[in-house]
Amino acid sequence: MVYIHKIKTPIGDITLGSDGEALIGLWLDNQKYYLGTINEEVIEKDLPIFKKTEKWLTEYFKGHNPKIDIPLKPWGSKFRQDVFDILKEIPYGQVVTYGDIAKKLEKKYGHKMSAQAVGGAVGHNPISIIIPCHRVVGTNGSLTGYAGGIRKKIALLTLEKVNMENLFIPSKGTAL
Repeated sequence: MVYIHKIKTPIGDITLGSDGEALIGLWLDNQKYYLGTINEEVIEKDLPIFKKTEKWLTEYFKGHNPKIDIPLKPWGSKFRQDVFDILKEIPYGQVVTYGDIAKKLEKKYGHKMSAQAVGGAVGHNPISIIIPCHRVVGTNGSLTGYAGGIRKKIALLTLEKVNMENLFIPSKGTAL
């Protein structure tokens, strides 16, 4: 069983998901892979984990960098879990590239990793914002690849006061 709870935020409505104990999802309405591949019964219910997450988001949207003390349980393959772990290490207000993440994984796995494979994993991050996939950009500064949409990615980076000087919106891509 999966529990959900909907909240309103400055960037739009968000649906939170939980297994009853941990946060398993934070989806922006209309994002790609909304609710992921949940094949279980979904019930709307207010849970303590949702109150804790909503409090975290309130602080985040005030421009603060709240400590993540929420139990997170994103689903995904071992590779995706490794990518999500790297995403959690990206400091507030900074960006990294898909290539940077691929290089970290190369060290771990001992063989070459593709930035495109990393992009696929990043794009399927089920816990947006808290696992900060919005902080990943293309090697050339392209603001591509955010399942929540490019405008929301820009809003989150702007909130975090990221230097946007060398970043740009691509003319074509999958997350415009």
